[in-house]
Amino acid sequence: MSATPAADGREAAGGAKLWNALPTGPGVVVLCHDANGMGALAKPEGVLSHPNEPGDEVRSLLRATYIVEEEYFEWDGPRGTRRRLWLLNRLDSATSGVILAASDGELAREVRAQFRSKLVRKVYVALVFGAPRKESEVWTDFLKIDKRGGAIRTAAGAGNLPAESRMKLVRAGGGEPRVSLIRLEPRTGRSHQLRVQCARRGLPIIGDQTYGNFRANREFGRKAGTKRMFLHSLETGFSYDFDGTTHAFAAKAPLPADFERLVNGPVRAIV
Repeated sequence: MSATPAADGREAAGGAKLWNALPTGPGVVVLCHDANGMGALAKPEGVLSHPNEPGDEVRSLLRATYIVEEEYFEWDGPRGTRRRLWLLNRLDSATSGVILAASDGELAREVRAQFRSKLVRKVYVALVFGAPRKESEVWTDFLKIDKRGGAIRTAAGAGNLPAESRMKLVRAGGGEPRVSLIRLEPRTGRSHQLRVQCARRGLPIIGDQTYGNFRANREFGRKAGTKRMFLHSLETGFSYDFDGTTHAFAAKAPLPADFERLVNGPVRAIV
């Protein structure tokens, strides 16, 4: 018998049965979900948000077929059903943290509209070389984004796409090289926005192999024993309308242990 879509998308979407049985990729964790089918997962560094080529499923968010046109994962469920999970945002493979998903197509359309209207609050943290001049400020730039052959390159000061982020210093380290932990809240969602904005201000994100300080990355990686890029999607929150009711949703992915280890101790609050 061939698999068919579940007759009732809401039944498939809502329950813990679907979320507890997701074919998650390596190290991927379900953070939370609600009764409408809105959920969040924590993606480790090095895992793809979705497969890009045949064979990528084993190292992506879900070990499942990804339908590019509709932006959802699909896999076989129990009793000949087909299960679907709509992807609502993406992170570069080198970035860890919160990814949002919905197991109801109508809900996915609503939340995507929230993203387009810039109504989704996103908070990132980054380990950078150096220390910001101010403890808190708003960064504003104009970016140019080139997409060629599947590769994305973003440049600041050379384009007409406005990009804005709020930066707050969490902890400034000492020693050499100097390392700081900063909190970043982008108000626009441009490709590679945070990485480029940090680099432009002399605060390259540690481990960034495209916009970072390559020599410092090599030396730091050798001493620290890790080559990851230290950018993490910490928290995402928003409100959405569904079935005539407004719902609030928020998810937070714990700060990876490497961040705290490299800023000399636990970071109890990032506000």
